[in-house]
Order: sequence, then structure tokens, then C-alpha cells
Amino acid sequence: MTSMKATPSATIPDAQRIDLPASSPRQRMEHREAMWLAPLAKLSGNAARQRSEAPSDVRTAYQRDRDRIVHSKSFRRLMHKTQVFIAPTGDHYRTRLTHTIEVAQIARTIGRAIGLNEDLIEAIVMGHDLGHTPFGHAGETALQSYLPGFRHNEQSLRVVDLLEKDGQGLNLTDDVRDGILHHSKPDHELAEALSQRTRSLEGEVVRMSDAIAYINHDLDDAIRAALIEPADLPELARQVLGTTHSQRIDCLVTDIIHSSDTTVSPGEIRMSERVLNAANALRRFLFDEVYRPLNETGNTQRAQRVVEMLCAHFDTSFQAIPAEFRRREQIDTQQRIVADWVASMTDRFAVETFERLYVPQFWSIPSHQMKD
Repeated sequence: MTSMKATPSATIPDAQRIDLPASSPRQRMEHREAMWLAPLAKLSGNAARQRSEAPSDVRTAYQRDRDRIVHSKSFRRLMHKTQVFIAPTGDHYRTRLTHTIEVAQIARTIGRAIGLNEDLIEAIVMGHDLGHTPFGHAGETALQSYLPGFRHNEQSLRVVDLLEKDGQGLNLTDDVRDGILHHSKPDHELAEALSQRTRSLEGEVVRMSDAIAYINHDLDDAIRAALIEPADLPELARQVLGTTHSQRIDCLVTDIIHSSDTTVSPGEIRMSERVLNAANALRRFLFDEVYRPLNETGNTQRAQRVVEMLCAHFDTSFQAIPAEFRRREQIDTQQRIVADWVASMTDRFAVETFERLYVPQFWSIPSHQMKD
């Protein structure tokens, strides 16, 4: 067998090569974006921030946003926040962090195939769930009873704008901030949930990828938890999307790639009617057979009670909240700051705090004071 080693000159004829200007790595990347991305893709060279700052020599604006999010404390806390199943005993159930990684993989695959800005997509994905409460949507429901109107997507934007980096915020670009704010979907049909609401097609890709990820990995987790069986799935979903996890994701991703338009303004990220109907059938099935039944379990209700009691405690013991959260007390209401603090908690920290505050501790004599 003859071994062949490809070289740039062998794979790209000289007549087709593009000579990039001898400038900084960032400028060369911006030049490549302008040359190769779809006409309606967002270009990092045009990105704007709320506060101006000198550009990086080696990273584009969207790459810097992604890195700032990944290095934030709120991002690290996602590994201990519930996706759907509260305090699961198995190692393979999704958390908010693994959900974020799966959304990123799906969104980048779609974005790359249709010529959108992958760096912008990834930055939005990494920040989209930073505002989620402990215990997932159960905790969000409990926080809404304390602070009416609380929504995790708005809290995610608040985290990156006001709470991270000792109150300075991350100063992300407007496109990333908009994608984070508008990633959330109402509990209706996907046709409504996925209608264009963000300022970029990249943001729309994230919205769709979020839906693709959760309806598939939540289904996978529900089967693992023996809540449902694969044979229980709607026949339409099985026929159109497939019968395995990988088949369903491949079908949905491929359909979006072939159905979307990134060339003619305003552009659209969409599914075909056939696949959309099947995805809606699967989503309705999950709400009826997984999400709503789980919300009625004692475990979910206990988790909500934990969040409610933590809010009540810190509302009356406001000075017990760490100073980094109270620094905005001259600007925000006490209720808003309590919600910031409780929403930031991981599942296990919320439980530990609840136990410390409300569960009696056994009294014992220190061992060095014990006598025979």
C-alpha cells in the first residue's frame, strides 16, 4: 500500500488559494469569516459590547465571550444542577452541564453545515442555562412563587451582565446576550416555540438545538429510569424520527440543515412539516408521560419546598447572604437579591443549607472531653 501525505499545495490548487493579510490571528480569522460564512451569518468583526474594550490579538469577540463564560463560577455550578431527574442515583443521568455540552454539539453541527458562525453559536449555548435554579424547573416554579415573573433565561442574562466577576459582569457582545435571553421556549408546539425571536440565525440554531437535545436526552433518561418503554413512543415519532437516540437526533439535525435558509434575508432556521409534526408528537408525549408526572411526585414537591423555605429564610435573614450578592442592595430590591442568591445554588448546596438551617443536629460531647 502506498502512503500519501497531503500538503496544502496538493489539496488546494494555487489558483484557488486565498492569501490572507499578514496581520494578527484575530484579523485573519475575521477575514476568513467574511470570505466563507453564509451571507446572513454574524461576523465577529461587527460585534458590539455594552462597554467598549480593546480587541484581542488572538481571539475573535465571540471566542472571548465563550471563554469568559466557560471560566465563570456560574458555569462550573451547572455540573451540580438538575436537568430533569432530581438527585438521581445513577451516574449517567443528565445534568445542566451535560445538557449544555449536548446542545453545543448539535448546534455547532447545524451551524457548520449551513455556514453560520460557530463561535457565536457556542458562546450562546455555554451561557444559555447559567440562570437555572437548583432542582431544574421545579426550583424555577418555586422561585416564581417568591418572585413573580422569575424566568431562568432572564436570570441567565442577569448573571452574565450583573452578577459574575464580582459584580462587573462579563461584558459579552450584544449578539451573545440576545441569544441567551431568547433561547427559552414556551410550553407549546415547536412551531410556536421555534418561531424567529432572536437577532441572529445563530441564536435560532441554539433555540432549535436546545429543543432537539432535551426531547431526546430526557427521553433517554426516562427510559433509563423505567418511567416509559421505547415501545410507548408515538407511532408518528417512531416512523419519522427513528427508533434509537442517534437516529432521532440525526433525522432532526439533517432535516434542519436541508430546510433552513441562510442566504436570502431575513433567512430562516426551520424543520420540514413532516419532521416538525413528529417532533411535536414526541414533545407532547414527554410532557404527558414524563414531565407532568414527575412534577407531581413527592420528591419534586419536597425540592420545591426546600427552595421556598430558603427564600423565606434569607428574606428575614438578609445579612446572611454573601456580600458579593448584597453589593447591589442600593439598586435592587431585597427580594431580587434573595432570588439571585437562591437561584445560584447547586442542588447539593441548597440541600446542605436547608439541613443546616432547619434539620436538628445531634448533640454530642467532644471526644477529648469524654471520661471513662
